[in-house]
Amino acid sequence: MKNATLRQLKVFEAVARHLSFSRAAEELHLTQPAVSTQVGKLEEHAGNALFEQFGKKVYLTAAGAELLTISRSIIAQFEAAEAAMTQFRGVTGGRLNVGVISAGDYFLPRLLVEFAGRNKGVTLNFTVHNRAELLACISDNQTDLAVMVRPPTDMDTVAQAFAPHPYVIVAAPQHPLVGRRRIPMARIMKEPFVLREKGSDTQHALEDAFGEHLPQLRMAMEIRSTETIKQAVIAGMGLGFLSAHTLSLELRTGTLAVLDVQGFPLMRNWYVVHRRTKRLPPVAQAFKDFLLSDGEALIQKIVPLGPVGE
Repeated sequence: MKNATLRQLKVFEAVARHLSFSRAAEELHLTQPAVSTQVGKLEEHAGNALFEQFGKKVYLTAAGAELLTISRSIIAQFEAAEAAMTQFRGVTGGRLNVGVISAGDYFLPRLLVEFAGRNKGVTLNFTVHNRAELLACISDNQTDLAVMVRPPTDMDTVAQAFAPHPYVIVAAPQHPLVGRRRIPMARIMKEPFVLREKGSDTQHALEDAFGEHLPQLRMAMEIRSTETIKQAVIAGMGLGFLSAHTLSLELRTGTLAVLDVQGFPLMRNWYVVHRRTKRLPPVAQAFKDFLLSDGEALIQKIVPLGPVGE
């Protein structure tokens, strides 16, 4: 193992966490062959197979499970060293690690660019997850800050709201309900829906929005990608329940329409979250302060809600 690299350990850890080479490649912004190559080299150094595959499912071997614990310890030590050195650099030159749920990637990159423009020399590390994955990142100390809608209730975290987050029901512009006022929930329940997967913040918001009506909801399809849901709704496959912050382009171009349904929009908030015991690097603390002071106004400029929020 003396020739193993930190990069190989990080790639291995990502594959082990997802039990998927393709998901790890997506997270690390690598190709799947590149991920396989790094894992293969680490297996050569270890002298043992770290994964085994049955059908389409990937599993850790006993050796892989043992190395995973050690790898996470090594990675944590390097991150601790980086955090310690960051204290001497302050904000300028610091590395900002931020994770966000998928709806947030429609505005957070531009907030990060704005923040970096105000703080020269900042390095940005930005990852997108569903809610379950982001909670795992917080728990495993893999991100300094998390931007999400539903802060965890079973973890010792600090969560502060910094901007409103509305959810709406959308349809293709030619749908017969477009233009109708104050549509009753009973009428909406007759329509099929294209929805996000279980475990996502959008799915949790859906449960809040429909409450006792949820068992009667007609699910035409469950899709992991917000963009794919939008395309399915545009094609007429059903209605969509989505964050209004994901719809700016479609509303401007008229390819989607927000329905005027009684009880909507469902209003929630964006939160910035971190572990209570985490010692935030100066750059992370500065970005948190930036979100709390300027986040709402900047999001409104980036993804203006117009009549959605009325």
